[in-house]
Amino acid sequence: MRESCRIVAEVLALVGSRVKPGVFAKELDELAEVWIRSRGGVPAFKGYGHDKKNLFPSSLCISVDDEVVHGIPDGRVLEEGQVVSIDVGVEKGGYFGDGARTFAVGNTSEQKGRLVRVTEESLYKGIAMARLGNHVHDVSSAVQEHVEAAGFSVVRDLVGHGIGKKLHEEPPIPNFGAPGTGIVLKEGMALAIEPMVNTGTYKVQVGADGWTVRTTDGEPSAHFEHTVIVGKEEAEILTT
Repeated sequence: MRESCRIVAEVLALVGSRVKPGVFAKELDELAEVWIRSRGGVPAFKGYGHDKKNLFPSSLCISVDDEVVHGIPDGRVLEEGQVVSIDVGVEKGGYFGDGARTFAVGNTSEQKGRLVRVTEESLYKGIAMARLGNHVHDVSSAVQEHVEAAGFSVVRDLVGHGIGKKLHEEPPIPNFGAPGTGIVLKEGMALAIEPMVNTGTYKVQVGADGWTVRTTDGEPSAHFEHTVIVGKEEAEILTT
């Protein structure tokens, strides 16, 4: 898992450095796939899905502005002032890694900048609770409390997840919940913690492509994710 997660971190650093106005989303996706395969990994998202007629076609999820997650890279060009979430999964040696970051495209509004900052902060608030003896919803509550105190909302229809020999495993990790509830965390558990935070309402909808999730009010969203290992005192972050 450390190897697959290292590749995830490398891809996010590489692709993130190329995010700027005028770049085609498809270019970033192609760059990511070449890098993943050059490192002996396999893009975990490409070909993923339950509907064989509509499997995910790309190595990256690239979601812009009001797109929360699962955006499909295509021929569109990134534009000044947007925020773009880039999510990548990698399989190597039968084990998976998963991570995401949201980047500003050039200069963004103060509100978008604050949204991105608060979302990333909430990820680390959640990770701080991913330790032996805590409950899974201690992670959830820490995320929710930080986000809502800042005046934003956490998406409720989508969750983080366990990860290991499969991309998505038990337990689900929502970004809202009551502390002291949910399963008890054990040392060595692998978790993909991923706050998805909206400027306005927490409500979302799936687009006509069957994948892209958008905010129902058209307001911007941000997304950050790390794969971590639950420890006795603190979690180990693998995707950094």
